Amino acid sequence: MKDMKKKIFAGVIFGALISATLTLVLVCLLLGITSTNALDLGRFFVALRFIESNYVQNVERRQLIDGAISGMVNSLGDPHSIYLAPQLYSQLRAETTGAFGGIGVYMGFKNGGVQVMSVIPDGPGQRAGLQAGDEILAVDGQPVEEISPAEVALKIRGQIGTPVELLIHREGAEDKTYNLTRENIHVQTVAGTMLDDRLAYVKISNFSENTGDEFKTKLGELERAGMKGFILDLRQNPGGVITGCIEIAQQLVPAGTIASVIKRDGSKEVYTSNLAAAKFPIVVLIDHNSASASELLSGALQDTKAALVVGETSYGKGSVQTLIPMAHDDGLKLTIAKYYTPSGRCIDGVGIEPDVEVKSPAVVHPMYDLNLDAQNDPQLAKAEELLTRQVDAGKILFTDNFWKADS
Repeated sequence: MKDMKKKIFAGVIFGALISATLTLVLVCLLLGITSTNALDLGRFFVALRFIESNYVQNVERRQLIDGAISGMVNSLGDPHSIYLAPQLYSQLRAETTGAFGGIGVYMGFKNGGVQVMSVIPDGPGQRAGLQAGDEILAVDGQPVEEISPAEVALKIRGQIGTPVELLIHREGAEDKTYNLTRENIHVQTVAGTMLDDRLAYVKISNFSENTGDEFKTKLGELERAGMKGFILDLRQNPGGVITGCIEIAQQLVPAGTIASVIKRDGSKEVYTSNLAAAKFPIVVLIDHNSASASELLSGALQDTKAALVVGETSYGKGSVQTLIPMAHDDGLKLTIAKYYTPSGRCIDGVGIEPDVEVKSPAVVHPMYDLNLDAQNDPQLAKAEELLTRQVDAGKILFTDNFWKADS
């Protein structure tokens, strides 16, 4: 009888071990853990336990896990991917409800730095004297190199009415501290005017949910005023909502592909246009601060021969991010795909090269001041010249490199 009980007990134990082993194997398979990387996981847990047991002060495991996740994301070397600890994740969610504000600037992240790409008229930044091209060195006394670039933007945003201090480096000047107060920023994204009885000028400051409708309305006004062609100014445009860009492209780009979004596994999402043909000659202005959606639009117009591009090589931000909520009110903002132009160009880290290269003026024309001065803006002057030649010809000219003759 005792032998029977021992056999039954041994069988139960053996069965439990087999079950546990199979469960562990299944979990490893589901997590993609192989014998090769199981050793790396082991290293992680050994380090975790050793720090927990031997570090000179008590440390919470969640703090260590948060740090490990943040370290993983930082190791990617991608300024647009970031681990959002609970406080930052909560702030990001609060911003979507309108409870948070900003200082009225658009920022770009490149080569480990944070740069002001454009300044919204009459916002806190402009009133304080910030300019496009300013480099942000510190936020509230914290050097930007101590945190990820994307986290810098989250720290600059905050509750409306609260202060934020920026240390700014400007080329040719001493570093200066700016004290600003956050405000609720509302901005019209499209402005335009007739340059003469045939040529028009349209500037897009950034792409929002309303930009497509704003552009359609403005284009209709200019067409009724006699527009035969227009200059599309995307200088200092940092991008924004992709749908706004696509809605505009569908009004300008001939039928076919506007842009493609391709993920790591090769899956593709293609944005297309059904426009029968380009209606107007267009010259697009870009500079080093034209980024993301503005690069998509200028790239689509360039690839489909619907516009000439004048200015300087653009910023080179062609990646797509997604926000993933995690278990402890934290989150992960991760780059998951890249944008491609109709011809298959990936603009990430490369940018759009202009058809005609012209250096930027000292100061790019403000968004809402439409008293344009081509004499002090060589890019605008070249755009007017090229557009006039097309309007005079009565057609869109993109054969035999006609515009290269005197560029």
